[in-house]
Amino acid sequence: MKELFKNDNQRNVFLLYKYLLKIFIDAGADNKDAEIKANEMILRKANNLFGYHGLAWSLGAESLEFFCMYFLQDTFLPKDNNAAAPIADIHREIWSDIQESIIGNGTNQRGWVLPRGTGKSAFGDYAPACWCHAYNIKKYTLICSDIGSTAEKFIKDIKNTFLENNYIKQAFGVLLNDKDKRYICNSTQLEFTNKTFIEAISSSSPMRGRKYGNNRPDLIILDDYQSEPDVRTDEAREKKWKRFSDDVKYAVQKAVVRNGKIVKKGTTLIALGTLQHKECFYSRLMKQPTWKFKNEKGVLIDDIDTYFNTGLWEQFKNILFDFKNETHLEDAKEFYYSHEAAMKFSMLWNEFWDCLDMAMSYYENPASFKQEVQGDVDSIGEKWFKTVATETRKDIETHSFIKTMLCMDPASTDTGKSDYSAYLVGSVSENNLKYARNAELARINARTDFDKYIDHAIYLLKEYPDITHVYIEKNTFNGADANLLENKINADDVLRVRNIEIINEMQRKNKDDKISTIIPYMNKGQIIFAEEDQDFIKQILEFAGQKFSLHDDAPDITAEFANRIENIEVLQYATFIDRRKLEI
Repeated sequence: MKELFKNDNQRNVFLLYKYLLKIFIDAGADNKDAEIKANEMILRKANNLFGYHGLAWSLGAESLEFFCMYFLQDTFLPKDNNAAAPIADIHREIWSDIQESIIGNGTNQRGWVLPRGTGKSAFGDYAPACWCHAYNIKKYTLICSDIGSTAEKFIKDIKNTFLENNYIKQAFGVLLNDKDKRYICNSTQLEFTNKTFIEAISSSSPMRGRKYGNNRPDLIILDDYQSEPDVRTDEAREKKWKRFSDDVKYAVQKAVVRNGKIVKKGTTLIALGTLQHKECFYSRLMKQPTWKFKNEKGVLIDDIDTYFNTGLWEQFKNILFDFKNETHLEDAKEFYYSHEAAMKFSMLWNEFWDCLDMAMSYYENPASFKQEVQGDVDSIGEKWFKTVATETRKDIETHSFIKTMLCMDPASTDTGKSDYSAYLVGSVSENNLKYARNAELARINARTDFDKYIDHAIYLLKEYPDITHVYIEKNTFNGADANLLENKINADDVLRVRNIEIINEMQRKNKDDKISTIIPYMNKGQIIFAEEDQDFIKQILEFAGQKFSLHDDAPDITAEFANRIENIEVLQYATFIDRRKLEI
């Protein structure tokens, strides 16, 4: 659009004309009549197109889309001085549906399940809230998000808009005054000069009982209302659903009906989120007959697995995963750009997203991609790791290693899920890849064979003289194993001079969260295993999350190694040279 206009005023006049044309056509006029009426109105209102309660102000009251594209143009309209991306059809649909729910005859409970990165918050939260309060359409908006800091960001964005946006100030006057003590204006609440109110809360805060004057919330927006802890267990999912179900009925404003006619609409509820489980909050809300939902895929292909594993994309994948080729990533990208026209596919936001980026995300973690981008909860329970890069142990030992550590995870019960003690000797090489030089699952129960568990660590320390650090999880033995290992190191004539550092820390992070951090590195071949360690590799390939896996020892200790070796420091000792040897 920027090439068509010499200045902002020309662009703004065109926006007026474009959306007036749409208003008249939607009202039943043909194209020619609509053009005539749009031109006539602009000429008739020429003295006040964009000023206080001018033509732009009037059109914005009827069109949420125009309000966003003109009054919020620094966010939604691509220009030289901003980073806005062209909007997609899905965004126009969101605005149209929300407008119909708020000022039309649409359903009062509407939701969208959309891929990450679709702009849910900007298009379905920020924009409607600004519109409703600029025009006093809603008295009290409640924005609910998974955590308080996210909710506060919504308030900050809306606050900055009404304080700094000159398009709004010119047409509406001062709607927000953070200097006037008569009005509430803080990190979670905004009170406008037109006596409307916005409040942001976390999903753990109750909705019930909240009022602004005599008004209950008449616009409630649930934006990413659930967090990861809310979906981990059956109990957490049930608790989240029950809390909402019990809460919302006491929070909403009922419609006012007189003589069978609605004279004042009740609360409008908008839900925006991503599916995280078959029984998560949004999955349940979608099934409610009183809600109207749209569930959109990011990549507009039904069978994503078949598509990315056949034809040109299969050739791309083979190049990408050829770990023996040091330039496999660059070569794969070159292959894509050489066949770009044939490899492109339709996406929900073609104007902004990139096909290559999407494909790379899929190959890094197909299960996560299908859940986050495709809204496919059936993929939950799939194997997390699609490939494990390997070399022979002999070839691995030809590399030059910068730092090396031993990670240990003791088995301490007799249950089927805890019968292995995992040991991993891992290094970072000069090529910046990580190598699991020795990864094994020993049938050692540390609680019944404590000395054997420690002695095996001593054996590995002697087998790999470059080990400088040992990590042992503290949760199981509360430091007793670390103390015994230290004593045995100090008692050994060979080991005690190596200054081996033992890291013994409590683990409080969820295992699935921790293991998920290495998925892209594993799937891109940046962590390489000895092909002889088949039992360890097999356990990694079978892992599908704690809930769906018999064992998690191998992926868990691999994650500890990959994350911790980045942070260990190895002292480099200086070598002093006799200056006389440098003299000529």
